[in-house]
Amino acid sequence: MLSLAKHANMALMFFLELGVLISVGYWGFTLSSNWGLKLLAGLGGPALFAVVWALFAAGGGANAAFPLTGPARAALEIAWFGGGALALYAAGRMLPAAVLAALFVLNAVLRLVWKQV
Repeated sequence: MLSLAKHANMALMFFLELGVLISVGYWGFTLSSNWGLKLLAGLGGPALFAVVWALFAAGGGANAAFPLTGPARAALEIAWFGGGALALYAAGRMLPAAVLAALFVLNAVLRLVWKQV
């Protein structure tokens, strides 16, 4: 049973990662009435977030070009997932922002307890 819960927690991590990219894209497309700026922020924001994640955190660090560990990894995760929640908040979506942040905290605590980091 614990093994199933651990796998579910890692699946939650994956869906949270996707949620951050979607959140930043959503924010970008609500940023302005100017279509050029909407495209730049709506596509460029998630691309920038994806590059940062790929370089420093992909696959729990196993697939990252420059894997971070310890406090540096924790700081990156807080900034990355916090950025997703802030993007939703900035787009006027307070409840989804709070849900994203709360699920990240739950996921992070469980990963620490179950030594999945």
